[in-house]
Amino acid sequence: MGGALLLTLLLAAVPLSLGGGGGAHPGYSDDDESACTVDAGAELLRRMEERGPDRRIIDITHAVVPDLPAFATGAVAGPMLRLRESMADGSEYNLSELRMECHTGTHVDAPGHINQAHFAAGLDVDTLDLHVLNGPALLVDVPRNTNITAMEFLNIPRGVRRVLFRTLNTDRKLMWRKGGDMSYVGFTEDGAQWLVDNTDIKLVGVDGLSVASFDHLISAHVVFFKTPDIIPVESLNLDDIEAGIYMLHCLPLRLVGAEGAPTRCILIK
Repeated sequence: MGGALLLTLLLAAVPLSLGGGGGAHPGYSDDDESACTVDAGAELLRRMEERGPDRRIIDITHAVVPDLPAFATGAVAGPMLRLRESMADGSEYNLSELRMECHTGTHVDAPGHINQAHFAAGLDVDTLDLHVLNGPALLVDVPRNTNITAMEFLNIPRGVRRVLFRTLNTDRKLMWRKGGDMSYVGFTEDGAQWLVDNTDIKLVGVDGLSVASFDHLISAHVVFFKTPDIIPVESLNLDDIEAGIYMLHCLPLRLVGAEGAPTRCILIK
């Protein structure tokens, strides 16, 4: 099957209904046929579970650990967890406390990250569109030894809304180093503008500390956040994954008022 046709099929929404035409859950129905509906739904779920191994889940999230690279030369995230209550110290339970920057590790940027008008309007992580964060995605390799500029050569067709860009950062294993490296590659200002002007991409995933290259850190973000329609997902783990089409599921923490949030991202092949 051709890539374009497969992509078209993946982009089509396929509704699934387990019950009849009514709005109530079949368990609340007095209709004798409800048992058949429930049985049919249970059988469908059983078959979906059995198919599970055929659909490989790939975790593209970096583990949150103290030596995770941070955004400064040689910097690491540092300790983020502490055991506030410990059974080893006599408590009846263990209870951890988490303290970290919202842009640590694999995370999303909300429109208010580098746009004060969006921040003042309340366009925080809680307002991000889950329909954009979850759906068919294209993983592409971009030329090495360069930042991401105009992308005519990638031939990304209109209608593609989610693209994960694998770059030299993955080859250099920058996210596995103990300390931030500001020589990572990312979008330049003109590359960001080209994407906005020539594609329908709404989710931009990258394998480096930032969607924007260090020399274009603010200017490229400004282009992406000129409107609140594009969601950058940064610091993805794209090691050893074939380029191609996947189902992406990306669920950031629901932090009201935050301009960024750690997220767990997976691909399903």
